[in-house]
Amino acid sequence: MAKPMNAQEMLLGYPLAETLPAIGRTIEVAPGVRWLRMLLPFQLDHINLWLLRDCMDGVQGWSIVDCGINNDATRAAWEQIFERELGGLPVLRVIVTHMHPDHMGLAHWLTERWGVRLWISATDYNAARLASSSKTSFGGEATARFMASHGLTDPDAQAQIKARTNYYASMVPQVPEQFHRLLEGDVLQIGGRSWTCHAGYGHAPEHMSLHCQESKVLISGDMVLPRISTNVSVHEIEPESNPLTLYLDSLARMKALPADTLVLPSHGRPFTGLHTRIDQLAAHHAERFADVMQACAEAPQHAQGLLMVLFRRELDLHQTTFAMGESVAHLHALWLSGKLVRRLDADGIYRFSTT
Repeated sequence: MAKPMNAQEMLLGYPLAETLPAIGRTIEVAPGVRWLRMLLPFQLDHINLWLLRDCMDGVQGWSIVDCGINNDATRAAWEQIFERELGGLPVLRVIVTHMHPDHMGLAHWLTERWGVRLWISATDYNAARLASSSKTSFGGEATARFMASHGLTDPDAQAQIKARTNYYASMVPQVPEQFHRLLEGDVLQIGGRSWTCHAGYGHAPEHMSLHCQESKVLISGDMVLPRISTNVSVHEIEPESNPLTLYLDSLARMKALPADTLVLPSHGRPFTGLHTRIDQLAAHHAERFADVMQACAEAPQHAQGLLMVLFRRELDLHQTTFAMGESVAHLHALWLSGKLVRRLDADGIYRFSTT
């Protein structure tokens, strides 16, 4: 059952109302575009995936967009899709919007299962290869040190972060050995229709959304979601990065797409009101910037100390690690634009202030 809409969601349109595809089934949302959902073992409990009717080298079939997480339940759901929903036609390619585990997890299995190529940006492909082969990606000693340098020094939290090894590899155990590179502005011919690649930055290294002008459809991935704001984090591998500015700039460029576009997000329901949602997300971050500026004007702040300012609720450790990345991202956007000053104090923690 869909959760009740919040006030901002009510300003968007939902052509399918509360209709959702059952696991192992699809719903056609536009000509040649089918929607399916897979379960996730997180608080964000689902991901939307897409089938596009296609023809390659004279062979009729389907392209898959995004893969779901690597587990037995998702593989079983895919097998139901293959049996019930493809009309006896093969999968011709696997397109992945970005490298995060819920999108990339089964890319290796799917490409091997059908003997097809992975299509993805080079940056996200190589980031996935690196993360999948590392025992410390998104956890371990380096992550713990980074979190401590921004104020998360609680011994229990530190111990759990240090112990969280193989985090990415557990969900993306393998990455295909070869790929087809997607670039900003590339136009893919899928089922007789043109789909243009739109690169987005900040949430992932080089996220690719797909827009079909003829069908007025945008497969937005995680760049634009109807209910929640996309996670935008600073990570230990690039500790001085400025992903939130990159993300907001990417969103602003997406306003060039038609306002009546049907948005197919990775989480939540298909919706209309793209420009409205982009404005909502920009306003949300502007409000959070104002909150951070006020706190830093009152006293120097570190990222952990701003969690309640930014999120205003209690967080478990899994949520805290994501929230820490977002807190640092807000601080870095203000620091790197000259609105805040950063200093490294004697306790090894970065603090930010207005003077």
